[in-house]
Amino acid sequence: MKNMKVGILGSGDVGKSFAHAFGALGHEVTIGSRSPEKLAEFVSGEGDRVSNGTFEEAASAGDLIVLATHGVATHEAIGLAGKRHFDHKVVIDATNPLDFSGGAPRLSVGHTDSLGEQIQRALPDARVVKAFNTVGNGLFFKPQLPGGPPDMFIGGNDADAKKLVSQVCDAFGWGVIDLGGIEAARLLEPMCMVWVLHGVLSGSWVHAFKMLHQ
Repeated sequence: MKNMKVGILGSGDVGKSFAHAFGALGHEVTIGSRSPEKLAEFVSGEGDRVSNGTFEEAASAGDLIVLATHGVATHEAIGLAGKRHFDHKVVIDATNPLDFSGGAPRLSVGHTDSLGEQIQRALPDARVVKAFNTVGNGLFFKPQLPGGPPDMFIGGNDADAKKLVSQVCDAFGWGVIDLGGIEAARLLEPMCMVWVLHGVLSGSWVHAFKMLHQ
């Protein structure tokens, strides 16, 4: 995988984990936020390959764009970034439509639609691939688990986009299971809830999925 310019939308732990991983692999990263100044301390510790900016600056700078926002804020973040900046680019959608308004998280959309599909419809000229939504950000990069490496389940409509995202997964230390089109997000987003519920009941958040083959 050749070096890329990567734009990351989202300044929380998920966005920072992506920025650290891509930067460690030698890619040029712009991590975007509504308030870029709050990322100054983070980027100062990541070397000269990682910089901070607005959502628009991150989307504009990236040849590959990562959506690492809270699910309920994703559409707003895309609007602030400017939809034109996503055209013809590969977009990794790592979001989950989690609604915490009732306390415990639940999915705000599902069964007949998904946030992944909504994002693809909102960005018809982008090449959206659902990935990295079924595990915690602490395991994104080089996960060391007994029986590993774990598998990353992905879905998207563009074969070349999925090939690139598969290369990203491999570089991050993951196997890849391709589930087909972006409608696979209808299953991948509930998989996030499986991951969360196991974490709640076990009291541990260091777990991931793996597909076993004979």
